[in-house]
Amino acid sequence: MTNREKRIAVVTGAGSGIGRAVAVELLGAGWSVALAGRRVETLEETGALAPGGDTLAVRTDVSRPEEVEALFAAVRDRFGRLDLLFNNAGTFGPGGVPVEELSYDAWRHVVDTNLNGAFLCAQAAYRQMKEQDPQGGRIINNGSVSAHTPRPHSVAYTATKHALTGLTKSLSLDGRPYGIAVGQIDIGNAATDMTARMRRGVLQANGEVAVEPVMDVADVARTVRHMAELPLEANVQFATVLATTMPYVGRG
Repeated sequence: MTNREKRIAVVTGAGSGIGRAVAVELLGAGWSVALAGRRVETLEETGALAPGGDTLAVRTDVSRPEEVEALFAAVRDRFGRLDLLFNNAGTFGPGGVPVEELSYDAWRHVVDTNLNGAFLCAQAAYRQMKEQDPQGGRIINNGSVSAHTPRPHSVAYTATKHALTGLTKSLSLDGRPYGIAVGQIDIGNAATDMTARMRRGVLQANGEVAVEPVMDVADVARTVRHMAELPLEANVQFATVLATTMPYVGRG
């Protein structure tokens, strides 16, 4: 692969979980990947999982406009262009807290990370993809099955993930004239630290606590890579990847 053919990606939340798995998958396929997250040491651990991979670790709090601006400036300086943003950074917030007990600070933290952070990164990627030559690129937002159906006591997370669907649709429409394809992957119960509680038992809509099945996060990563490597003339607008028997479809 020549430098001109080299594909460049930014993965946010790349220090763990789905972000780490996707970054490693892309690196293994020959992509150059800018790893963004709050802790440089975990980003470096991600890069070490793909020896010989072309990586750039940038400490980034996606809720801070100046840090997002610095991230994309570093990508321009190092790689010269951007082909993919995997907009993945997110937080569930305080789990199991009833609506009436959720603090405003906790609500704001989830909104600032999951929604405002996704917007800031998408905006920065959009600007770069519009201005670069050749023009265009792809943005994939990490939605979640919570973009469709809530869990009990998850109002902040669910609200932001529903909002991401609107963000995805609007960006997809506005990106058309500039060759910017935008899609969303909605993930259910990938095996990461964030979903470890599923295997201990979580509250269901009927008030019972039940253990839920999980799936290998590598299967999610392969799906993201498939979406990422389509020609820009084709787009997976929405994809749902979930543990086959998780209580989501129908009544469980």
